[in-house]
Order: sequence, then structure tokens, then C-alpha cells
Amino acid sequence: MLPFLSMPVGATPETYRGTPVLDLRDYLRILRRNWILVVAATLAGLLVGGVFSVLAKPIYKADTELFVATHSSGSVQELLQGNTFTQARVQSYVKTVGSPLVLQPAIDSLGLETTPAQLSRVVTASSDLDTVLINITVEDGSPVRAAATAEAVATSLIRAVDSLERPKTGGTSPVSLSIIKPAVAPDAPSSPNTRLNLLLGLVVGLALGIGLSVLRTLTDTRIRGEADMRNITDAPLLGGISFDAEATKKPLLTQVAPQSPRAESFRQLRTNLQFANVSGHAKTVLITSSLPGEGKSTTATNLAIALAQAGESVCLIDADLRRPMVGDYMGIDASAGLTTALVGLADVDDLLQPWGDDNLFILASGQIPPNPSELLGSTEMKQLIMRLEQAFDTIIIDAPPLLPVTDAAVLSQHVGGVVLVVGTQKLKHQDLVKSIAALQLVGSNLLGVVLNRLPPKGPDAYSYSYGGHDATLSNDETPLAADGTSRRRARGNQNGGWKVHGAASAGSEVLQDDGPRPATKYPAGRLSKR
Repeated sequence: MLPFLSMPVGATPETYRGTPVLDLRDYLRILRRNWILVVAATLAGLLVGGVFSVLAKPIYKADTELFVATHSSGSVQELLQGNTFTQARVQSYVKTVGSPLVLQPAIDSLGLETTPAQLSRVVTASSDLDTVLINITVEDGSPVRAAATAEAVATSLIRAVDSLERPKTGGTSPVSLSIIKPAVAPDAPSSPNTRLNLLLGLVVGLALGIGLSVLRTLTDTRIRGEADMRNITDAPLLGGISFDAEATKKPLLTQVAPQSPRAESFRQLRTNLQFANVSGHAKTVLITSSLPGEGKSTTATNLAIALAQAGESVCLIDADLRRPMVGDYMGIDASAGLTTALVGLADVDDLLQPWGDDNLFILASGQIPPNPSELLGSTEMKQLIMRLEQAFDTIIIDAPPLLPVTDAAVLSQHVGGVVLVVGTQKLKHQDLVKSIAALQLVGSNLLGVVLNRLPPKGPDAYSYSYGGHDATLSNDETPLAADGTSRRRARGNQNGGWKVHGAASAGSEVLQDDGPRPATKYPAGRLSKR
């Protein structure tokens, strides 16, 4: 996508950077993006040129050449006068070739079924300047007939000139024409020229492919990579996640090899997020997108896992109260969670569910309420976030998309920073402009952008691979149960909550369930109730 000449509706100077002048790199990027179209158009041009050459009727050319001379006594002065006279008359003879006076006798001599007017279209006469040579060329579908016609026309011209130039008082003509190059039947057709047709087809097809590529890019408003994003916003690019066809079956970071490009992408996102929040003010990070289906939930989930693997205590909150997905991805009971705590039916301390061997706790969505925006913007939600910030190093919130509903914009006022997930190949640039404007309208702190579903190769690729073990899971990686969830993840009790039992040591408590599992340390004891 290339930016349009006018600023989109709803854009501001801060969210839209205008139209940069295209340079050579932009055109090269266009060609790399649309190389299939360019190659297809070029091959189509070659095919059209080849088909035209095969289907076109072959045309043969035969030519003959005549010399025009004058009768003189042979003195130098007479020769010069005769030569000047002849050159002046040659152009008139050339015009005479296409007349019925010359063509009709040729038709009669060969018995052709045509008229002088029709024959004149395939007969061409010419003469070079300052010469007394006349060249007659005939085109025909038969090489033999082309040569015979050229010879007949030349003979008829000789007779016509002799008749026209003979004095009325009697005597011989002062001008005589003689054939110096007889017509010969050609061995090969003059047209179609297969090489020329293929070359023209190649050039036209290539030009058409390039033109269609530029037109397609100018009319395609989808965001395809970092270059398109930079034309819209100066927000930091925190990371890029390459498209993985297996992500729908294995969405979690723990379900892929530790050295895989997908796992490395989320570790890079974790590192860049820490640098973007170097001041530490954004302890709670809200993950959202412009539209559904851009991958915000998987990004929030895997970012929380990556942060927990780095040794941080992390709380993942499913605040998408319209289409909650975290519970499905993590394989936990989502019947009790955030909404349960907000309406006061249970304390958040009893609703947090530990996951895996690291300090990762999940607060599921709970029952879907009729008023999600009011709950997320309530004082209870703000207080709940403040309580969690005292107990965890980082809080990751999976929020609804920005454009369909106002939930994310309302909730962004209670968090330290917002990360905007952009689904490349899907999101249009005007939607991204509207999303950034919506966040700016409520004064949100946009930490950066994450580009999701990037192509693994090509001009818009973001990730780079570096050798390592990628075929098997490491010993530290969480194995998967038959349903795709973690075997080492503790199961919740029948009530859907988690009980906090006696402390194992001072300053820490141990979360347990009914079955045996490795102990998970709670980061800061029970949450303080204020």
C-alpha cells in the first residue's frame, strides 16, 4: 500500500505522515511484492506473440529492379542532360506503377482474379533520390505468384513507359527501361516475423505487468509491512510476528520449538517492550487491535508466557468481555473470572489461576455481561488493576478491538501503556489511522505497534532466522496433553477458582489443587484488599 495524495478522513498530522516521494526502493518493493503478476503478464505477452505468429497467414515478398536510360549520341553534355531528364521522370514512372495502365495488362497476362485497385494494395514501387533505379515489390501468400506478379508488373511498366514517351509524330521513345534484377520466388515468408513478435510480446507484457503492479499497489490500502506502517505513524515497532499456518492448531509459545522463528519473535517483542517501558511507569500493558481477527489474543497470551519465562511474575487478564479467547487458548475454566470480581461475587485472590511452571497467573473473563463497557470503565476495574500491580511485576490485559466497540479505549485510561496489534495483509490503513486517533482522543500511552501475520519471506518479511535446535521440544518446554493444553498446568477445582493454602515460607504462599503438581510461588502473598 502506498499513501494517497489526500489525508484520510479522521486522520491528524500526528497520525498521518502524508505522501512521501517514491524512490527506487519503493518501486523495487512494488516489483518484489507483485513479481508473480509481472512474470504472469510477461509470459502472457510472449504467449500472445507466439500465438499471433502461428495463426497469422504467411506473406511472401518478391521484388524486381529496373534501370531507366535515355537515348543520346554519347557526348558529355547530352549524357548530363539525359541523366537529369531521366531523374526527373523516374518519380512519375513510380507513380504510374499503381495505375490500371500498368496493372491491368499484368492481371491479364497471369490470369489473376482481381482488379487493378485490389492489386495496387500489394504492389509497391519506390526509387531512391538522385538515382534512375525503380524497385517494384509484390506481397502475396504464394512465393511463386509473388515473383510472377512482380515480373509481370515490371514488364507491363516497360511497355507503358515506351507507349507514353513515344513521340506523337512517330519514332522511338527517348526513354527505355530494362530489368536489371529479375524477381525470384522467396524461400521464407517476410511476415509474420516470429522473433519480432515474441520480442514485442515480451516488452508489452513486461510493461503491462509493471503498470498493473503499480496500479494494484496504489489502489490496495492494506498494510503489508513496516514500510506501510511508517507512512501512517511514528509509533515504535515493537516486533513482527511471521505468519505460521500451524498457529491455528498450536497458538501457544510453549507448543513450538524454543528456537523457532515464532518463539524468537515473542522473545524479541518482550525485550523491545521492556525498552519501550524503560521508565517502568507502564506496569499494566493493554493489548488491543483495530478489528477482530488480527491476533491480539494470541499476542497477549504469548507475550505473558514470554515474560513469565524471563522470571517475571505476570498476570494475564482476559478483558475481552464480548469474545473471550484466553480461556480457550490456555485450557482453563473461564466461567468465573474478571466479571465475577467486578460485580463482587468473589475476590480476585480466589479467581487467579496459575498456569505452567513459571509465575504466570490468569484471570479469566468470567460470565459475559450485558454492559462490558461500563464494567471495564468502572472504579472497581481501576481498583482491581491497582491491587494486581502491587502483587505482580507485569500485568497483560487482552482487550477488545478498538473500532467495533469502545471497551478498549475506555480501559486504556486505567493502564500504563497500550500495544496495538496490526494484522498485516488484512487491516487497511484508514482503520489504523482511526485506531490511533481513538487512543489519542482518550490520552492513552501508545507504547508501540506489533505487526502480526507478516510473510516469512519477501520485501515485507521482518524476522530473521539463526541456526539452532528446532526439531524437538527441549526438556524445559511444557509438553502438551491430548487436547493441546499443558500437562503441567494445574487443573482448577470444581468451583472454577483456586485456593491459597498456608505459606511454605515467609513472604510466599503455595497454590495447590487436588492433584500433585510442582509448587508455584505466589509473587507477593495474598492480594491486599483495599
